[in-house]
Amino acid sequence: MKGIVIKSTGSWYSVRLTNGERIESRIKGKFRLKGIKTTNPIAVGDNVVLKEETDGTAVITEIENRKNYIIRKSINLSKRSHIIAANVDQAILIVTLSKPKTYTAFIDRFLVSAEAYHIPTIIVFNKIDIYSDEEKEELSFLKFCYEKVGYKCLEVSATEKINIDSVTAIMKDKVSVISGHSGVGKTTLLNTIEPTLDLKTSEISEMHQQGKHTTTFAEMFELHFGGYLIDTPGIKAFGLIDFKKEELSHYFLEMRKLLNACHFNNCVHINEPKCAVKEALENDEISAFRYNNYLSIYNDDEDENYRGLGY
Repeated sequence: MKGIVIKSTGSWYSVRLTNGERIESRIKGKFRLKGIKTTNPIAVGDNVVLKEETDGTAVITEIENRKNYIIRKSINLSKRSHIIAANVDQAILIVTLSKPKTYTAFIDRFLVSAEAYHIPTIIVFNKIDIYSDEEKEELSFLKFCYEKVGYKCLEVSATEKINIDSVTAIMKDKVSVISGHSGVGKTTLLNTIEPTLDLKTSEISEMHQQGKHTTTFAEMFELHFGGYLIDTPGIKAFGLIDFKKEELSHYFLEMRKLLNACHFNNCVHINEPKCAVKEALENDEISAFRYNNYLSIYNDDEDENYRGLGY
């Protein structure tokens, strides 16, 4: 039997078979013996081969080749990683500038990882109905900067149903993985897009201005207008893994365009002379906050990301 993993709870996997039926399955022990350093050797979106058991469940015996996946470093197990989703057409990153605030350090780490695994990303700024004048200015600035780089940005309000059609349009007939901090309104947005989901939501913590985790496990849902969404648990930080420092600038789109113009082939755009990236920075052709986030990632300054510092 063959199918696609639509839910992962860590020990059990729900698989939608090619005939549309759903079956609960577990993994064959060998997957944990192959030196796979991820906390989840199988992820939602994986195409798998199964063998049915006598009790009506199944055992996953094989994972078919992935076209892509998005991965992050496990917070509690720094030497291991966690695959968020596999075989996706695009990632949709939900961002808020208030209650809670999403810092660009987090945004850029997510974008870098998505670029590294060839996953286009759309940035959706949610909760635009509650922003102050200052936050609206910040939104305009960030949207300008990211659109200039080449990222599509949308402004929405899930609670007020503002610009929901624009989100629906980009998700139609695609497999989209949805991510963002806890509390950014991801679940409310998904319920608005696909009311039949009826996903659980919770209030923002007034003390910490952070959301409570309402999504415990990643899960794939079919959209009535065509396509699939993969809902993922809210994440506080996005640790990168398996990156070579000298290749980091390839994943910053505005830097990638300038690499051939640098004097040195191995330029890392920090102290080298005749660096096209540094010249573009001085001429305001590259956003200072993006460059500072590049330095943070290059220097492996995860503490900045985990404490929520930075612009």
